[in-house]
Amino acid sequence: MQKKIIKAFEDSIAVKVQFSKENAERIAEVSKLIADVFNEGKKLIIFGNGGSACDASHIAAEFVNRFKKERPGLPAIALNTDVAVMTSIANDYDYSEIFSRQLKTLADQGDIVIAISTSGNSKNILKAVDVAKKRGLKTIAFTGLKGDKFASKTDYAFIVPSDDTPRIQETHITLGHVICQMVEEILFEAPRKR
Repeated sequence: MQKKIIKAFEDSIAVKVQFSKENAERIAEVSKLIADVFNEGKKLIIFGNGGSACDASHIAAEFVNRFKKERPGLPAIALNTDVAVMTSIANDYDYSEIFSRQLKTLADQGDIVIAISTSGNSKNILKAVDVAKKRGLKTIAFTGLKGDKFASKTDYAFIVPSDDTPRIQETHITLGHVICQMVEEILFEAPRKR
């Protein structure tokens, strides 16, 4: 059992190291983009299903409250947190509409979207990305190896080099934390004297 435990940690680390090497430049670019959105008084909208919903809520909380720095809150919304809104949309329309309908109502020009789907096949995620694109919003995908169709619909795609859901989700939350850290540094770190 101990060998399996150690192997699980080693696998998680290996996926994250490979992902970071392949995506460091894109992470920096997206962090700057999100910081610019906040500077312009716009918001970040995040959503996902299941474990990805938890990640969306977690990332939004890091922005709204704080991550590592004492600073003002930053406007981020996780669309998967309002049970009454989601269930009323699912009941009155269809579950595939739960995020797209909210985007039509809550998203403003200049906002930015992070859509999270480990598989890349969730109908409600794909539909919401289509709505975001039609509204002219910048879109970011967090997905796994099989999510290339989903990733191709977005402006910026982060594809975790794994088809193992736990490893994908572990990398997604680390990615969310790193983006939060970079955005805080861009917006709130005083320039250093040279």
